[in-house]
Amino acid sequence: MPERSSTKSPNSRVGMAASPGASEKTLLVLEAALTHSRFTDVVAATGMAKATTHRILGTLVDRQFVTVDVDGSYLPGPKILSLAGIALQRIDISAIARPFVDELVAQTHCTVHLGVANGDEIIYLVRADSDRPYVMPSRVGLAIPMHCTGIGKVVLGSWADDEVGRFVARAGLPARTERTITSLTALRAELAEVRRLGYALDLEENVPGVGCVAAPIRDHTGTVRYGISTSTLLIEHDAEQIEAMSYQAVETADRISAALGHLA
Repeated sequence: MPERSSTKSPNSRVGMAASPGASEKTLLVLEAALTHSRFTDVVAATGMAKATTHRILGTLVDRQFVTVDVDGSYLPGPKILSLAGIALQRIDISAIARPFVDELVAQTHCTVHLGVANGDEIIYLVRADSDRPYVMPSRVGLAIPMHCTGIGKVVLGSWADDEVGRFVARAGLPARTERTITSLTALRAELAEVRRLGYALDLEENVPGVGCVAAPIRDHTGTVRYGISTSTLLIEHDAEQIEAMSYQAVETADRISAALGHLA
């Protein structure tokens, strides 16, 4: 009697291993192993059986995505660290943030800036103009002070008091207008308010006649290196109207932070 041919292809086991269910389980275990060091915590985080979790962890260890410390703790392996480094090098915040920036411009009809801390200054990376018939006195690449600008203040607000003190000792607090903060005591009080509110205001502190509200952007580590601001002329919006736009600035900043990998 001739042998009956199998209905399964030679690669059927590979197909099963690559099925969506198996892939999702692997990703769940990988995420849990990167955020929990003990096996019992990894199992609890995945909600899967111990045997299944242990098997997948074994594969991740073999492939160097996860490593095991001498005390049995799970740590990120060399493969995941290498891939993370490559991914971080390829991050272009200007491209990532641009859709969110354009949406904020459409909501507020104001000029929106995105800046990054560079030493003791803020550098504008993005400027998106509104449909208003005037143009802000700014440009991409422009360096601006930290102590008298909205973006600068949300970055400084994330620093400890001793870091702020060292910053003032290095950079000073030069007056840009009559409204510029020029004392360390006043700056610390202002930054305490920034921390309380979650946003910063600049009302003619850097440029006469110009006001803005800014919110902090956090990277994947939670560090505030960037900020986004909504800027306008004070003949167009008064201080109360500018502050009323804070929730839109904060919401946009939070969405950009999430796109950069920050988990709230």
